[in-house]
Amino acid sequence: MRKILLAVLLLAATHTFAQQSKFGNWLIYFGNGKISDKWSIWTEAQYRSYNIIDDREQLLLRTAAMYNITPDVSVAQGYAFVSGRVYNAGGKVTHTTEHRLYQQVLLKQKINRVSISHRYRIEERFLASRFRMRFRYFLSANVPINKKKMGKGAVYFSAYNEIFLHADKPVFDRNRLYGGLGYVFSNRFRMEAGAMTQIQENTSRGQFNLIAFHNFDL
Repeated sequence: MRKILLAVLLLAATHTFAQQSKFGNWLIYFGNGKISDKWSIWTEAQYRSYNIIDDREQLLLRTAAMYNITPDVSVAQGYAFVSGRVYNAGGKVTHTTEHRLYQQVLLKQKINRVSISHRYRIEERFLASRFRMRFRYFLSANVPINKKKMGKGAVYFSAYNEIFLHADKPVFDRNRLYGGLGYVFSNRFRMEAGAMTQIQENTSRGQFNLIAFHNFDL
């Protein structure tokens, strides 16, 4: 089952990368390095492309120091670096750079077989020509399909919705809605693949997401 699911994920990614369309691709790595029962270091890398893998839209690198108040409640202080490419009229490309500081609270809960997460994040965004603050609320759910728990060998359904709001006008920034399937390879590693729709102002865009989650000890 594990080999079959991994092959499906990789074939889906390859098929998407091989064709040019309005459907973008995001390759995502989430790593959580445990220092102690209370402290951990979050590491994250996202490669976002407009069409195929070499048509880069953004490279996002993010890290944070996380403190677990309880097993189900954590807080974090982090930093993110974002390098982007924007296509203007006539096909001209503008390169952008952004530095962010952020603070977040993560709440976890369990309802029967469903694992739910609520994430509240505040971002201080240092853009090339201005400073902006943004608020984000992220609601996610993971539901194991073939097992009662999200343990080794579990195939699971994953879904989330995240809304972004500016502190200034316009208040609404964007909304992301995602659904996908994943597989738990071990207590330290799982992968999932799915589709996300991002609504921004009066436009929407589809994205294919291939995501790896990695827990490790420091």
